[in-house]
Amino acid sequence: MLSVNRPSFHEDMMRLERLPTEDEVRRVRHLVLQELDSGTVVTDDELAAVFSKCPHLETVILSAIPATTDRSIVLLAANAGNLQGIDLSGCHQVTDVAVFELAAKSLPLQWIQLNGVVGLTDPSITALAKTCSRLTVMELCDLPLLSVLSVRDIFTFSRKLRTLRLARCPLLTDKAFPAVSVSRSATPVVYPQGYEKPLPPRPVSWLDELPPLSLRHTADNLRILDLSFIGGLTDAAIEGIVSHAPKIQHLRLSGCKLLTDRSLESICKLGHHLDVLMLAHVSNITDSGVVKLARACTNLRCVDVGFCRNLTDMSVFCLAELRGIRRLSLVRVHKLTDIAVFALAEHAVDLERLNLSYCDRLTLEATHLLLRRLVRLQNLSATGIPSFTRKGVHRFADPAPADYDADQQAAYHVFSGEGVSGLRKFLNKEEERWRESEKRNIPFAARSDDGLDLY
Repeated sequence: MLSVNRPSFHEDMMRLERLPTEDEVRRVRHLVLQELDSGTVVTDDELAAVFSKCPHLETVILSAIPATTDRSIVLLAANAGNLQGIDLSGCHQVTDVAVFELAAKSLPLQWIQLNGVVGLTDPSITALAKTCSRLTVMELCDLPLLSVLSVRDIFTFSRKLRTLRLARCPLLTDKAFPAVSVSRSATPVVYPQGYEKPLPPRPVSWLDELPPLSLRHTADNLRILDLSFIGGLTDAAIEGIVSHAPKIQHLRLSGCKLLTDRSLESICKLGHHLDVLMLAHVSNITDSGVVKLARACTNLRCVDVGFCRNLTDMSVFCLAELRGIRRLSLVRVHKLTDIAVFALAEHAVDLERLNLSYCDRLTLEATHLLLRRLVRLQNLSATGIPSFTRKGVHRFADPAPADYDADQQAAYHVFSGEGVSGLRKFLNKEEERWRESEKRNIPFAARSDDGLDLY
């Protein structure tokens, strides 16, 4: 008798973007509830019923289910013994209880995302760091109660991490991060005879009494680090981080307003490893730091120096010469002139995305040269540049967001895809008409149509 070819058990496993039916609960391996159809509401009771019957789940994403509670996660941890990844971003009803349960079950977790789970505190994060030794991704953004204690434990115990995100955690300071090791054989300070050493200042809190985090190992696996908008971060922390994790490729420091050129000098030590650097709103950096950075980190392909108002054309000259640069943001760098745009047109011929919004000194003529040279450009943002308000240009821009008022919509100029090509062709035709009018000694007048005729 011939056997019927049937798929094996593992071939029959499935990935679902909805809750499984009764027939599917034992076959679902990846449950992705990231985007639900409009009108679809999933309750915590429904989740709990599903998790109690799904023993083979490996990946669970619940970022579209803010109603998720500890009960569902406890049931998931108890039944899914092979759980390797979980995303609870935005599940604000989840607390330390659920995270403790995930840590206690010795699950083979490799990645966990807890962004915006506002009730989490240090003990649960420390438990994850100490017990889940396979973790390669931890995302802990927007956690208002996260302090330096648990982050120190992450750097101490989670030695396989490749991605760590800690953006917008307001309690973090330099004490959370590795410090540069100081030699113990330093020469002791000798005070003159009769000198009375002053008493040390009284610490503001017990956190100030923590010693610097000195680690003997290095985080050679760490590739992505996001520390955006951590207000207490200083140059000393960046120096320690770079010393501890010398192979970072993607570094986000946007909104760290205390950083200076000293941080950029530390980042230079990452050399050819670094390819993405976000420095928006780091307003204390200057051309000197950016020039050193561009010369040391030659493989940079994505740079954001928006709102860094001390920068000038000199910074753009050096960034334009990076052979791999693909994305560049220069929002509100007010000192930029057309000379910077000419440098981009001359050297950064492989640029794909460029943001020049609110650089109000730039002219349409310089942008036209840029468009002619950068044939791979897919997105150009020129919002708030006065020269783009002339007639004929706005029709190539993407639609402005619906919540913008009339003035914001008039200033909105973001060109993408066909809009970039259309603007390039329009300006080419206008230049052709201008040359023809000069040739025939006819007054030139800007128009909004694409015609080549002079009248």
